[in-house]
Amino acid sequence: MNCSISGEVPEDPVVSKKSGLLFEKRLIETHIADYGKCPITGEPLTLDDLVPIKTGKIVKPRPVQAASIPGMLGMFQNEWDGLMLSNFALEQQLHTARQELSHALYQHDAACRVIARLKKERDEARSLLATAERPFPVSANAIPANVSGLSNGKRAAEDDEMAHGGKKMHPGITSAIISELTDCNAALSQQRKKRQISTTLAPVESIEAYTQISSHPFHKTNKPGITSLDILYSKDLIATGGIDMNAVIFDRPSGQILSTLSGHSKKVTSVKFVAQGESLLTSSADKTVRVWQGSEDGNYNCKHILRDHTAEVQAVTVHATNNYFVTASLDGTWCFYDLSSGTCLTQVADTSGSSEGYTSAAFHPDGLIIGTGTTDALVKIWDVKNQSNVAKFDGHTGSVTAISFSENGYFLATAAHDGVKLWDLRKLKNFRNFAPYDSETPTNSVEFDHSGSYLAVAGSDIRIYQVANVKSEWNCIKTFPDLSGTGKVTCVKFGPDSKYIAVGSMDRNLRIFGQPSEDTPTES
Repeated sequence: MNCSISGEVPEDPVVSKKSGLLFEKRLIETHIADYGKCPITGEPLTLDDLVPIKTGKIVKPRPVQAASIPGMLGMFQNEWDGLMLSNFALEQQLHTARQELSHALYQHDAACRVIARLKKERDEARSLLATAERPFPVSANAIPANVSGLSNGKRAAEDDEMAHGGKKMHPGITSAIISELTDCNAALSQQRKKRQISTTLAPVESIEAYTQISSHPFHKTNKPGITSLDILYSKDLIATGGIDMNAVIFDRPSGQILSTLSGHSKKVTSVKFVAQGESLLTSSADKTVRVWQGSEDGNYNCKHILRDHTAEVQAVTVHATNNYFVTASLDGTWCFYDLSSGTCLTQVADTSGSSEGYTSAAFHPDGLIIGTGTTDALVKIWDVKNQSNVAKFDGHTGSVTAISFSENGYFLATAAHDGVKLWDLRKLKNFRNFAPYDSETPTNSVEFDHSGSYLAVAGSDIRIYQVANVKSEWNCIKTFPDLSGTGKVTCVKFGPDSKYIAVGSMDRNLRIFGQPSEDTPTES
């Protein structure tokens, strides 16, 4: 009979009283000392349960393989092979165990990060709720009829603004404001005649050598996507708006986030700096526009919440005086605001009876006309002084996603599903088209640089064109791939003197393309 553990004939056999199984004494005693149970049945077992069996001296016959040297070598070889196979199996089990442990640690780390992020969002929500519910100790007489104040998230004077048929009453653009806009136009037009291209502007050769020099993950991972960006040239600050309902202000030279602006309840659709960065404007799909006021400590506080639109606000653009701005909405209207008071001076709808909404808007550099893009593939040019539609450009396919005026004041670039069209404002006609992508890929952004020397186009990649005149060819001098992996670049902007190009995509990263240097921060 053989041992139930080793499978060989035992030299000192014992039998279990409980199971009747035969064991080698030294093996079963060692097992009982370690585990206290039967190795076969798993029942509790003690040394007292073992009964020794008396047997005669057994002389084990020599196996046939051990009768010769070649047989012994073969036997040793078989044992060695068995040992190697067993060792290989153990190594595989060890590798699998390490992988499972690594995966478990990764899941634990990710869970900790999610918990920390949720706690932070909870605390931010509590803080915002506490701020919204805090009463403001001001009297009704102290607030003019059209000045925005906050009370439980609503405009304080909303009831006073409602009249006849429930429509909001607006004071209109006064003659004093028109005079201010006209003087600004005259001054800027005079400067433009004397304008010369900066000697520090990046040449074509430099832009051709641009590559990604940094990537900065600003927005939340659960709602990735940068929808808009703006650059404050004087301080080299970059503002981004995201699908995560936040706007982020980033100091590019230091690679640090200065402030994260929370408050919108849906995605941020547009961001714009005002003047020297004292204020920031954000529009949102939640139908509101927020005016954020900068403070000495670098933070931005919400000064006004503007609720004049009844649908998503798609664009916001600032007048050259930095005293006024315009918002455009899918409700088919655009609003002209006074920045300091947050008052909507006028809300303009197309009197021709068309019902399309506005998807983009931009002031002309001189400030007396404004361009708007619509959901019906039209581009409309408006006279700001009398709020009249003075020109319409058609020919696009799909919503007009972006509008950009050149600094020279003559060219207008518009983007839509079918690509980019260039318009000559002197003759009011289209003189050049770009169709960089296939019919399934829309063009999401188009942007002249501040000097009017370059044009950036963004869709499934980013393309930089050198600006020429109406008759000359506009050459594509550089194409940057979409490194986000989403296949959708949403916004692009030239830095000061085109020394770098900022790009936003449908992931959470802001990417900077430029010439690498030793002091350039690569990650944030």
